[in-house]
Amino acid sequence: MALELRGLCPLLQVYDMPTSVRFYCHLLGFEIISHAPFYAPGQFHWCWLRRGDIELMLNTAYDEGERPPSPDPARIAAHSDTCLYLACLDVDAAWQHLTALGLQIEPPNTAHYGMRQLFLKDPDGFGFCFQWKA
Repeated sequence: MALELRGLCPLLQVYDMPTSVRFYCHLLGFEIISHAPFYAPGQFHWCWLRRGDIELMLNTAYDEGERPPSPDPARIAAHSDTCLYLACLDVDAAWQHLTALGLQIEPPNTAHYGMRQLFLKDPDGFGFCFQWKA
């Protein structure tokens, strides 16, 4: 029997859920498909996001009452090993759109292997690359 796979939905551990949801929904255009029950007004620990065929889950990195007062720099630095690549037909238009929304990111470039790429980081230091063949 062959293994039949239909998609990928990474789970990212985040320091502050409201900050991450604003980043993914308001800047990148994802929608919340589902979330865990509220533990306080408007607050949840897990959510499932979707934009077109792209799915992503977010989970708080700390249980209720255990989150430190500020993000752990070592934890954020460790996230630099992760970069999710997203197919984006017009990388330059994406850069214009995101910078118009206030995101401070470098303009796209074309890699030596022919991909037009735009790199950015989310609030927790996870990398994203919007790319398309140049």
